[in-house]
Amino acid sequence: MKNNNSISLLFYVGGFYDGILGALFLLFGEQLFAFFGVTPPNHWGYIQFPALILITFGILFFQTASDPHKNRILIPYGIMLKASYCLVVFGYWILFSIPTMWKPFAIIDLVFGILFYWSYVRLKQPKAEQQAA
Repeated sequence: MKNNNSISLLFYVGGFYDGILGALFLLFGEQLFAFFGVTPPNHWGYIQFPALILITFGILFFQTASDPHKNRILIPYGIMLKASYCLVVFGYWILFSIPTMWKPFAIIDLVFGILFYWSYVRLKQPKAEQQAA
């Protein structure tokens, strides 16, 4: 059970992180782009839609945190979200260029992706084995 508490905490933190980040871009996208000196897209819907997706995933992570064993089936979606963002940002970062604004989020998402994968594997083990770890 001790291990499930750390997994729950991980997903609560992930839920707050994505939810708050999504809300910031949804409500203050224009100010964030101006602050970082990044040219915004030609339509704010390109920012608002991903912001709402982040909020949706934040809710998914809260659901996962509420009972990680029962909601283990949701974890791969979180891993895919983190992997998708990392592939795009690291790809552009390495091969071309990308505004610095996006790089810290990719590093944070890489860490979350690894930890989500760890939790997914960990939750596959029988409960008795988890409690011993």
